[in-house]
Amino acid sequence: MIVTGIKLANPALQDIRRKIEKSAKIANRKMPAIALIAVSKTRSSDEIRPLLEAGHRIFGENRVQEAAEKWPALKAEYPDIELHMIGQLQSNKAADAVALFDYIHSVDRHSLVKVLAKEMDRQDRRIPCFLQVNIGEESQKGGCDIKAVPQLLEQAREAGIEVAGLMAVPPEGTNAMPYFALLAKLGRDHGLDGLSMGMSGDFEKAIKLGATYIRVGTALFGPRANQDA
Repeated sequence: MIVTGIKLANPALQDIRRKIEKSAKIANRKMPAIALIAVSKTRSSDEIRPLLEAGHRIFGENRVQEAAEKWPALKAEYPDIELHMIGQLQSNKAADAVALFDYIHSVDRHSLVKVLAKEMDRQDRRIPCFLQVNIGEESQKGGCDIKAVPQLLEQAREAGIEVAGLMAVPPEGTNAMPYFALLAKLGRDHGLDGLSMGMSGDFEKAIKLGATYIRVGTALFGPRANQDA
């Protein structure tokens, strides 16, 4: 079933869009250059529907299995949904990720590049990818080392993967702006325009430093037990 009809107002979404517009104006940027990814991990279909009914279509998930349980049915209703894989991706989930997602934000190692390229060839489906950078050099976080970006970029391109840009999550509890600035510089240095950075607490700063994709969960859906978006 394809759903059409009048868009319903969503106060949280309207508030985020106003903040995006204000931050973009301060940075002398245009709204269309900034995509809002609604981070819907752990959220039920019933929680997601109000955003769909308000006209929002870009969503992000952290786990392939969870996404596979709820998004095929929603995509059948709303065929123009754009689904982003924003969490760590295990190589053994690559086939499912290529089949389900429209973008992958967490490519961080050569082994994953190889298996993703193989699956894209096998499924004849090309998925733009972001290279995830461990911008704060934190041992507990995914992402390639800053110094490894040139090599990983070369490996991805040689494998036929379209590299849409760079993604990073700054260390929690710190001023995110220097990390956003560093990621933006890395993007410029390597000719990559896409920057996936900024979450509920800092997306306005990220926009001012060039974010093209911001990943917002809590500010759209409300608090949850484990907040990290």
